[in-house]
Amino acid sequence: MATFPLGVQGRRVVAAAILALVLVVVAWRHAAAGSPAPLRVAPIAAPSRAARSVSARLLVVDVVGAVRRPGLVRLREGARVADAIARAGGLARGAERAGVNFAAPVSDGQQVLVPAHGAAAASVGGADAGAAPVAPVSLSSATAEQLDALPGVGPVTAQKIVAYRQQHGAFRSVDELDAISGIGPARIADLRGLVVP
Repeated sequence: MATFPLGVQGRRVVAAAILALVLVVVAWRHAAAGSPAPLRVAPIAAPSRAARSVSARLLVVDVVGAVRRPGLVRLREGARVADAIARAGGLARGAERAGVNFAAPVSDGQQVLVPAHGAAAASVGGADAGAAPVAPVSLSSATAEQLDALPGVGPVTAQKIVAYRQQHGAFRSVDELDAISGIGPARIADLRGLVVP
């Protein structure tokens, strides 16, 4: 293969071409090094069933009395008595709707009693006018007047119970009454069965 000697002019052209190629490669590398890396976004995974169950706390409520399917029902936190009764199949024939506060919030372990017609009237018009009400009183939703009607609880203690509930939220246990001044273990024992959290 024959080679042709390059003149001075030819060598300059080749050197200029090589220099231009080197400058292009250096410029390309510099531009590639200065550009930010492509943004990669990890997909957001849906929460697992276990995570959902922890975030949405379930309450267990015992619904008894004049309902279609009495027994334990599971409700989400923040549910009302109306939700508990609906889960128990709704009111049965002969239920005394006026004997239930459907708007009251429910708490875990609470018993919701739906009286039958005549049951509430019997306790009001019975021989013992100071008898305890038929349905247990909910510490988490009762008015001061309802609490005052309980044996051994006067208006001052009833107000303390309401104030405690407003400060600490719904009662989780009847034993929480021990935190209220003026209520001790003996009074709690007297109220057990008459009140629910």
